[in-house]
Amino acid sequence: MRLQTMAARWLIAGVLTLGSVSPGFADEAVQITPDVVYGHKFGLAMTYDVFRPVEAANGAGVVFMVSGGWYSRWAPPEQLQGLFRPLIDAGFTIFAVRHGSSPRFSIPEAVADVRRGVRHIRSQAADYAIDPERLGVFGMSAGGHLSLMLGTTADPGDPTAADVIDRQSNRVQAVVAWVAPTDLRIMVRESPEALPAYQNFPALELEMAAAETYSPLLHVSDDDAPTLLLAGDADDLVPIEHSRRIRDAFEQQGVVNRLVEFPGAGHGLQGDDLKRANEEMVAWFREHLVAE
Repeated sequence: MRLQTMAARWLIAGVLTLGSVSPGFADEAVQITPDVVYGHKFGLAMTYDVFRPVEAANGAGVVFMVSGGWYSRWAPPEQLQGLFRPLIDAGFTIFAVRHGSSPRFSIPEAVADVRRGVRHIRSQAADYAIDPERLGVFGMSAGGHLSLMLGTTADPGDPTAADVIDRQSNRVQAVVAWVAPTDLRIMVRESPEALPAYQNFPALELEMAAAETYSPLLHVSDDDAPTLLLAGDADDLVPIEHSRRIRDAFEQQGVVNRLVEFPGAGHGLQGDDLKRANEEMVAWFREHLVAE
């Protein structure tokens, strides 16, 4: 499936291009806590991995959406640490959150999962030595969509909930969305605008009403998190108009935002484009999450 394949290639490119550690080997500069359980469903645990800088931590956390095509797969955390190295080197603590994966679970369920993941991280902030009010999120493609859902549809939690995790806010303070779908209405099966490639993705078997509910473009408001959008202008899977339209919506609502376009780049950023995108991401999170 192409979107899943592109996401996997992007993860590998991040490791090989930016990681100074061979995949599968621990980096002494990073403390890894694998498989933290943030919830359960259908008798199974939902988990995230934590990557903490051993030195010079800046007290801010960044949540990574482990998602491509709304598939979320487990891998040894040592294989992902190179992807996060630019952020870890800048002092950020990283949380790689997995959600219930397509095809068994739907986009609405994935959104609910990552919301709970953020609530759980915030509830454990003291243990991770991070400020619960300095959390960012990023992801690529479907992961970018989930990041934007967190940035545009957050809630403060339910103070009367029986589950202490549900009492926590799922709000994030900054978003970076790589090549992200923003309007599912033009991607689901019944849409005449849906590209043929979308037939390969069970997650897009949504009714139009659900597509509207889970389209970040339709939820933009003036209290959204500052958002950086990264997109290639030759992307034939998630066309750049997704990013341009939500950029325009952010502008209309006065939301702090920036769109960085990569001329000639497709759905997976590579080489110099990948390096620049990471530099832009680190700078964005520093600007919006790191205390002066």
